[in-house]
Amino acid sequence: MRFLIPVFLAFSLAGCGSLPGQGPTAITITSDDIEGDALRSDYVLLALDRATVNTVHKYRPKPFSRHFASVPDRGRSTRLGIGDRLVVTIWEAASEGLFSTADGKQVSVPVVVDESGYIFIPYAGRIQANGLSVEGLRVSIQERLKGKAIEPQVLVMVEGNESSGVVVVGDVTKPGQYTMSVRGMRLLEAVARAGGSRQATYETVVTVKRGNKSGEARLVDLIEYPENNIWLTPGDNVLVTHKPRTFSAFGAVQSTQLVPFKTESVTLAEGLAQVGGLKDFFADAAGIFLFRFEDRELLRRLKGDEVANKFDRSRVPVVYKLNLREAEAFFLARTFEMRDKDIIYVANHPTAEFGKFLQIIGPLLSSANTVNALTTN
Repeated sequence: MRFLIPVFLAFSLAGCGSLPGQGPTAITITSDDIEGDALRSDYVLLALDRATVNTVHKYRPKPFSRHFASVPDRGRSTRLGIGDRLVVTIWEAASEGLFSTADGKQVSVPVVVDESGYIFIPYAGRIQANGLSVEGLRVSIQERLKGKAIEPQVLVMVEGNESSGVVVVGDVTKPGQYTMSVRGMRLLEAVARAGGSRQATYETVVTVKRGNKSGEARLVDLIEYPENNIWLTPGDNVLVTHKPRTFSAFGAVQSTQLVPFKTESVTLAEGLAQVGGLKDFFADAAGIFLFRFEDRELLRRLKGDEVANKFDRSRVPVVYKLNLREAEAFFLARTFEMRDKDIIYVANHPTAEFGKFLQIIGPLLSSANTVNALTTN
């Protein structure tokens, strides 16, 4: 039987080229001309070293509020509109005045801004209120009453700002329309008044639609970055959506799968651990790749204007490469945070095919040795 082993090895080695693989090897991905090929293929390859990690950590994308740059910083809406409920109080200097009563020299008149944008005040007639501030309407009423009432003094109070409503819908406890006070309303306040999100803040996305403009941000970012907590304006629509974050893992890992974020932040090291780590005998520790889209402005900081200017869109596909054969790479993997829809790919080691071959013929070699021992005896 001993002569059968070399014969079997010869036939088996002849078929090694057809053994299945889990993807290209790291050598294929890191050839000398990869940088030029990356640009021709419309992506950028970057080494995940200390400088790259520091630059990515320091970079802050443009805030969510940039979508609503035309809104004043204070964002406060003090303009009256159709449907607003008001109480107009008028005082006079003498008890014989038009608005004097047995109880005093003043009267309070409840009014509603009608569909034409006007209110009606006795002896002053119809007065336009739509588009005016509270002070502007007060002055307008007082001017109309001069010469009719005795030294009139007017106070306007807003009981219901119906025209200043914002709509909050989606994954909240109490969806509906909420009116703004005269001081205005911030985005977080609107979500809070609607009962807050049903899900974790880092899994919740808030979208604001204002006319033809829209923008979205994760709820947690409204808290961490105060500039994202914008002032709302009347007519804004707010949609709260549950959008769990996920990443994918492929190649020479223990488990190829789609993985949900179980915590607010997940590092590259934690991501690899969640899929069981690298696959023994197959993975190339020097070929850990992470695929994602980055802002072109971040690419400019990483690679300079020459590379950034070759892309004509705001989001650029980037491939980060990590070499776990270097001790520092383990610390970098612990600090480099994953993002939604990231893809991890672990390349095959160049000797992976031979390792597969040994796994296939191992049991056969063991059987042949057993038969040979029995024959010899």
